[in-house]
Amino acid sequence: MKKAVFLGACLSSFILMQAQAPKLEEMKINEIQVIGSHNSYKKAILPEFYEYLSKRDSLNLLPRIQYEHIPIPQQLDLGLRNLEIDVYADSKGGKYAHPKILDLVKTAQPFDPEGKMKKPGYKMIHITDIDYQTQYYTLEDCLKDLKKWSDSHPDHDPVFITLEPKDGKANAYGTEPEHYTSKLFDELDGELKKYLGKNKIITPDEIRGSYPTLNAAVLNKHWPKVKDVKGKFLFVLDNNSENRDLYIQGHPSLKGRMVFTNSEPGTAEAAVLFRNDPGPEITGLVKQGYLVRTRADADTMEARKEDYSRFEKAKASGAQVITTDYYQPSTLFKSNYKISFDNNSYERKNPVTGK
Repeated sequence: MKKAVFLGACLSSFILMQAQAPKLEEMKINEIQVIGSHNSYKKAILPEFYEYLSKRDSLNLLPRIQYEHIPIPQQLDLGLRNLEIDVYADSKGGKYAHPKILDLVKTAQPFDPEGKMKKPGYKMIHITDIDYQTQYYTLEDCLKDLKKWSDSHPDHDPVFITLEPKDGKANAYGTEPEHYTSKLFDELDGELKKYLGKNKIITPDEIRGSYPTLNAAVLNKHWPKVKDVKGKFLFVLDNNSENRDLYIQGHPSLKGRMVFTNSEPGTAEAAVLFRNDPGPEITGLVKQGYLVRTRADADTMEARKEDYSRFEKAKASGAQVITTDYYQPSTLFKSNYKISFDNNSYERKNPVTGK
């Protein structure tokens, strides 16, 4: 009897997903809502490093980075449709080839056995010197894997990807990231085109079309239908200050650029917005035509408390992209916290804009 009930439930879920799929295909990408991962490439900080740092963590900040992710292709196989990637520039190579904590704590875990960090190119790290365990040492390798997965699933729904250009001041352990320049941003665009392919990227130019600005196109809901951008990716720069302005410089309305920016509503480049806290402001922005990314959880706090209130607000807000560290329960601390939609999927009709 139990087996029959279980099979019936599975069948009902399958029928629900099948019934919803055609409707999603006909919707525009601002009329759906997806769940994805935050810092998607990150592996757990090594236990020996965690123990060492915890003894020196007077502010108890370390638990905030106690999370990890399965390999990105497996996340996409689950149905996640948003990824987040941190990108460090390394134009000469070798800048991040020797994490400083290796001089302080012994570990048997090899770091970069193939010497990829010694070569020039964009690197994928969470926090230099300490939290460097990653699914990919280089952006190149990540993009190649994304292309391979996409080519194997040519009808996949669009995947939203946040790119955060990491630079700034040196951390407490001494490595100051290379600072971004216009040339480095041009090369970053080139990297996306070379290893993923322009034909797989939803560009600002495509969305702007014949409108005078990208923002005008967005306010007129000039987003494509899901069925028309299957097999593609949409990139957004996660920066709202100097690096964003540097990326825009010389490219009004992001003309010729591969990546959208987190620009202020009403400015020429505004199309995709970041609102980490899922407040009521999001609903108004979504109704205007913007794509909005928000978060279901942050710093492991909701997962430790098994608190879904933030996720519920995120869903109701109509934000098209909701990120989490917990599409699967944590294996690093005890918690049943897990984020998905009601049918255990990660994509659905948008509650605010979906028809």
